[in-house]
Amino acid sequence: MKIAMIGAGSIVFCKTLLNDMLSTPALQGATFALMSPTEPKLRRMEAFAKRMVAENGLPATIEATTDRRAAIADADYVISMVQVGGVDAFKFDYEIPMKYGVDQCIGDSLGPGGVLRGLRSAPVMAQIVHDMEDVARPGAILLNYTNPMAAVCYGLGKISNVPFIGLCHGVQTTLDLIAGYLRVPKAEIDYLVGGINHMAWFLKIVHNGQDMYPKFKALCEQPEYYINEKVRIEVMRHFGYFMTESTGHLSEYLPWFRSSQRGLDAYCDEPAFGGETGAYYHYCAMLAEKYKTVDPLVFETAVLQPRSAEYCSYILEAHETGKPFRLQGNIRNDGYITNLPQGCCVEVPVYVDREGLHPLRIGDLPVQLAALNQSNVTVQTLAVEAGISGDPELVMAAIALDPLTSAVCTLQEIRAMTAELLTAEAQWLPQFAGKTLVAVPAIPTPPGTKHAEVPLDPALAISKRFGTLATQGN
Repeated sequence: MKIAMIGAGSIVFCKTLLNDMLSTPALQGATFALMSPTEPKLRRMEAFAKRMVAENGLPATIEATTDRRAAIADADYVISMVQVGGVDAFKFDYEIPMKYGVDQCIGDSLGPGGVLRGLRSAPVMAQIVHDMEDVARPGAILLNYTNPMAAVCYGLGKISNVPFIGLCHGVQTTLDLIAGYLRVPKAEIDYLVGGINHMAWFLKIVHNGQDMYPKFKALCEQPEYYINEKVRIEVMRHFGYFMTESTGHLSEYLPWFRSSQRGLDAYCDEPAFGGETGAYYHYCAMLAEKYKTVDPLVFETAVLQPRSAEYCSYILEAHETGKPFRLQGNIRNDGYITNLPQGCCVEVPVYVDREGLHPLRIGDLPVQLAALNQSNVTVQTLAVEAGISGDPELVMAAIALDPLTSAVCTLQEIRAMTAELLTAEAQWLPQFAGKTLVAVPAIPTPPGTKHAEVPLDPALAISKRFGTLATQGN
């Protein structure tokens, strides 16, 4: 068995997933091909991985290369965890929109930051799946951790038939929160979740045959519970269901929480990922600076730890052994959620066994939840088309239709911001080379400007006629 890990310079993801897989008996004899374009990061991870193998007496083989195609050659599984542009690009994602009043906490999934991250990821993800088509073993599965998860997986479903699944830990961590509030063991909760990545909904929360939603909602009305997750509890209060992402994330995906100082003060006042402005960028920048000259892995133990909540090792184990495993996965919507667009990326329950990936059909979401999801899917659709076609006008349209941005900026401001982002990040956006966003100048209307004498639009003429009749009492 060969497992290719693309983006192996990612210390947190690569170390965690390696530990999980090496801790799984069915996977311990595999060859792990680590790939990163950055030599220093790659060699640090290679050395640590070899320490893990040696100190735990494992039969695994560790390889490392900067050649992505060589890493993928003959692979049974490919794990993607790339971040194109790193902190340098992330700085533009956060700081340029902030100049225009678009206040992002995380900035990696939606909004201007999420759109640009998706555009940077698109060419690399396309190369990965095309390499898989050419040189991986037949039926090789792509496990994606690259963000923005929904847009990346949406794009994968449009350009390739390589089997893939997008993985996130939002459901697991939210289930921890729900179990903690209800004070019942997580393993005893029967739940159903469906929607899109970072905005999937707990449609059912049951314990011992009893609907736990009434008790959970009552607890969330108490200030000491409410304060932990103000935004998603507030969304549940008005739309009826709890969703899978934190206040910091969800506050960016909707227009009501970060578009005014009132909203920020009321709902996004907790530190760090509880809503703080620029929290994720500042955290990433701090780590990049801290470990610029220090290898963080020298402080880490190579002794195998218990498997994490990440799904990756469990999926591979189920596929290798045939023992079924259920997870929440991001896949192409081939009728699994019937009131979201065909072909978009949805997050639904998925079973894995030796035969592969088996998503479950949810059917229709409650209409208000589908509407909230659709507001994000629309942005993802335009961003994916822009990433594939290299059309800068579609980038502008995607950002203009983002719920938060549209609540803050005018169209002229959005066009200026988009142009600035595309220029600043041009080195990571090869599909836009030689293309520029059309400049649309403002048309001044000085005081005293009179309306031109032109024929009335027929619809306007009718409305004026009805207005006249109404004033005459007809």
